[in-house]
Amino acid sequence: MSNKLEPHPDLPIDLPTAERIHAAVAHYGEQAVIDNSVALLRAKNAGKDFLLYAGGRHALGILEGAPALYWPELWGARALLYVWGETAAPYIVVGMNNQAWRVREMCAKVVLLRGLEVAPKLVRLTTDEVPRVRAAALHALAAQGTADHLATIVQRLRDPDKEVRRAAQQARDVLNARWNLTVEQGQGTEQTHGTRHTHPSE
Repeated sequence: MSNKLEPHPDLPIDLPTAERIHAAVAHYGEQAVIDNSVALLRAKNAGKDFLLYAGGRHALGILEGAPALYWPELWGARALLYVWGETAAPYIVVGMNNQAWRVREMCAKVVLLRGLEVAPKLVRLTTDEVPRVRAAALHALAAQGTADHLATIVQRLRDPDKEVRRAAQQARDVLNARWNLTVEQGQGTEQTHGTRHTHPSE
C-alpha cells in the first residue's frame, strides 16, 4: 500500500516560493501567514497545508515520512522574505542563533531585507563557522553598520573563503562610501588589524 499523499489540487506546491507565499496570503490572509511562518521558524506545528505552501514539494516529502530536520524552520524564515510584520522581528533575531546554519543564514538575509537593527549580532555572525553565514552577515552589516564596524569587516578580507572575502570587500566599500572615509583611512584600518605595515602618513 502506498504512503504517498495527494495534496489538494489548489495547493501550488510546484510554484516558486514567492508565488506559493502569495497564494497562501490570498488563502489565509496576511497576518495568518506571518503567524504561521513564525510558528514554523519556532519549530511549532503550523498545519500540513501551510507547510506545503511554505516548503512546496520538499514539504510533501516530509509529510510522507522524510526527516524534517531544520527544513520547516528554514521555510518559516524564508517566507518572511515575502510577507512581513513587526511581530516576526524578535523571532528572526532569535533565529540568528539557530543550530542549523541554513536557518542562521536565512535570518541574516531577512535582517538585511527588513532593516532590523541588530548590528552586534551581525558582528558575531561574521565569525560563524559556515562561510555562507559569514557572507550573509557581512552583507547585512554593510547596510546598517557604522565606521566602528569597519575593523570587523576588514578582518574578513583575509577569510579563507573566496565568497566571504568578496562580501567583505563589498561591505567595506559600502561603509567607506557612506561615512566618507578616504581610501587611506579604510586601508589604514585594514592594516592596523591585519599586518604590521603602516602608511608613511601614519
